[in-house]
Amino acid sequence: DGFLTTHTIENVRLPEPELMKQFVGRPSEGTRPLFDPRLPLMSGVVQNQDSYMKGKIAQRKWYDRVLPTLKGVMDEYTRLTGRKYDVVMPYRLDDAEYAIVGSGCMIETAEAVVDWIRENMGVKVGLLHVTCWRPYPSIEIVEALRHCKAISVVERLDVPMMQSNPLLCEMKAAFADAVSGTPGYPELDHMPRFFGGSAGLGSRDVRAGDFIAIVENMRSDSPRTYFTVGIKHESSLPVPVDPDVRSPGSFSMRGHSVGGYGSVTTNKVIATIAGEVFGMDVQAYPKYGSEKKGLPTTYYLTIAKDHIRVHSELEHVEFIPLNDVNAFNLENPLAGLSDNGMVFVQSPKTETAEIWAAVPAWARRNLIQKNARVFALDTVKIAKEVSSLADLQQRMQGIVLLGVFLRVTPFTAESGVSEEDLFKGVEKALRKYFGKRGERVVQDNLEAVSRGYRELLEIPRQVMLANPGKAQVVAQ
Repeated sequence: DGFLTTHTIENVRLPEPELMKQFVGRPSEGTRPLFDPRLPLMSGVVQNQDSYMKGKIAQRKWYDRVLPTLKGVMDEYTRLTGRKYDVVMPYRLDDAEYAIVGSGCMIETAEAVVDWIRENMGVKVGLLHVTCWRPYPSIEIVEALRHCKAISVVERLDVPMMQSNPLLCEMKAAFADAVSGTPGYPELDHMPRFFGGSAGLGSRDVRAGDFIAIVENMRSDSPRTYFTVGIKHESSLPVPVDPDVRSPGSFSMRGHSVGGYGSVTTNKVIATIAGEVFGMDVQAYPKYGSEKKGLPTTYYLTIAKDHIRVHSELEHVEFIPLNDVNAFNLENPLAGLSDNGMVFVQSPKTETAEIWAAVPAWARRNLIQKNARVFALDTVKIAKEVSSLADLQQRMQGIVLLGVFLRVTPFTAESGVSEEDLFKGVEKALRKYFGKRGERVVQDNLEAVSRGYRELLEIPRQVMLANPGKAQVVAQ
């Protein structure tokens, strides 16, 4: 999963250390020292011809025990914690005619899509998350998918000269063993149709619409046996619809900034406060390339009362902060803004009419049509006035947004947290991220957040309607 997994902040509930001591046990009890001065051995390429093959084949007996041992350990973990884990994790496969198979965080996104497809399209589709690659759980996979008539395997790689990509290749072999009557396998008299695809290479986005396209491909009269999603290519599947599959009541933010402004760190701080102060489930992650400083970056945040299953770039959002004044010139940063949503604009101006007039005409029309609330503040000025260290002035622009977020979003009021307790939580989070820089830096950041919270401007509705932007002229 690469970048998306390593850079995402989410809620986790870790097992207690005492329980892990019981579950894992002492290392000396679980492993036997086979190499020590009292028991000298030769292994591998230093062995001679008369012993190497015998030793190598003798290992198979012990490798054959790995799968049942692993399943037993997973069952024990379930008994201790109540958290179900297995070598394969089926989802809504009991009556499924079509199945999606894969591994990693994109499969959790697919769970939400499976629910949407069943509810809105009436298609009996299910999902299988393969959590163990070695030992390959052949029998478990066949048992889970035996009633499906079509299966699409989605992998984060492409190996052009293989018979199929690795997971699909071994799945075909497992079903072939079942059909041919290999002992231990479920009895089958037919093979389902198999389709294989590549998605998410290099942490490229995998969206809800991509999984819908995969299901539609299986149902097509002329399906592609190999496909890709998420790119423009002759092998890519067309996306018929890309729905919002977030859980009801979710609140999402997509920010547009510049590398070096501190916005990515601010997003982490916001997620920390939402989780620890408001008691919500959170998911926060950035998107930027290897270039980092000076180039556009995007960051995402979702807050919900329930577990957040969607792991993809957000197209449906309630709040869009524009830390970068050039965002309107680079793309359409308002794409996916919900009705009655909110937008924050970085601006050096203090008159609301001037701030609104500086927004491009097409964006003004869009915001009025969406009935959006528009806020503004000069975060650059605040950062310069607050920062005690010159090298932190640019990065402190981002932390001002934390105050803006706390002011415009409903979570403080909904959680019943007082302003005093709110800023205690803010200080705790700031110490977590900036404490190693010293007390002065923590206090500077706290002041920046406070000013963002208290000095924020909102563009009145009458000001917006007084200057809506001219109608767009289209050449005939």
